[in-house]
Amino acid sequence: MSVLHVRFRSEALAGNGEFYLHLPDKEIPFFLKGNPYYERPVKTLILLHGYSGDATDWLYNSAAADFAMKYNLAVVMPSGTNGFYVDKKATGHHYAQFIGRDLIKYLQDTFHLAMTKEDTLIGGLSMGGFGALHTGLLFPETFGGIMALSSALIIYQLKDMKPKMTDPVMANYEYYVDTFGDLSKAEKSDHNPEVLFRRNKRKGIQNPPIYMACGSEDFLLDVNHRMRDFLKKQKAVFTYSEGPGIHDWNFWTPHAYEGIEYLLNQ
Repeated sequence: MSVLHVRFRSEALAGNGEFYLHLPDKEIPFFLKGNPYYERPVKTLILLHGYSGDATDWLYNSAAADFAMKYNLAVVMPSGTNGFYVDKKATGHHYAQFIGRDLIKYLQDTFHLAMTKEDTLIGGLSMGGFGALHTGLLFPETFGGIMALSSALIIYQLKDMKPKMTDPVMANYEYYVDTFGDLSKAEKSDHNPEVLFRRNKRKGIQNPPIYMACGSEDFLLDVNHRMRDFLKKQKAVFTYSEGPGIHDWNFWTPHAYEGIEYLLNQ
């Protein structure tokens, strides 16, 4: 199993971006025998971390190495700091462009990966689940599938936030204003995956298939239900999985396997 740590110049970040990369080892035929995923070229899966995390979260806490070997995937784990993977107005804070444009181009130019939509998937957990939905729908001609685990769909809650209000789980009012702009208008902006989904549909652009999952004891369950119901109403190509679990790797890891298999078989 090859593991690389890469820093590269990103125009969107006005500086260096970084990611870890797992590459499947094809030199061990014993492990590959009878595996249908090795009957096709390697595909690429980008995995986004959650709030307060970094590029090492999936590397150290998940089964990312096994994802790469089992499914013949190049697993890319970038760092998105705490930017919610949206494009902010300030120079160097265009996180959606970093993932959906700069990272993809670097992978194509340097490793000859993520060359087609069909070969490129994006997933994430919590803030990264939101980021996967947002980025995948912002770049629907780049990503062929989206996996969103316990997604932090706080876009629905921003209009109710007031000055001096502090979210006990995440951040204060000023953080959300800095990230999403005018909170009273955020839900109707490009930051909302629903807005992007509808826009693509209106333009005749096919939205990627979506796998969503959330634990039944997760504090983000209600907003995940809201997104699930939206996708159902829109007749999206998607599936939703729910079961016992909270906001942790015990829930995310088995559902990541389920999500990867769902997207690979679309």
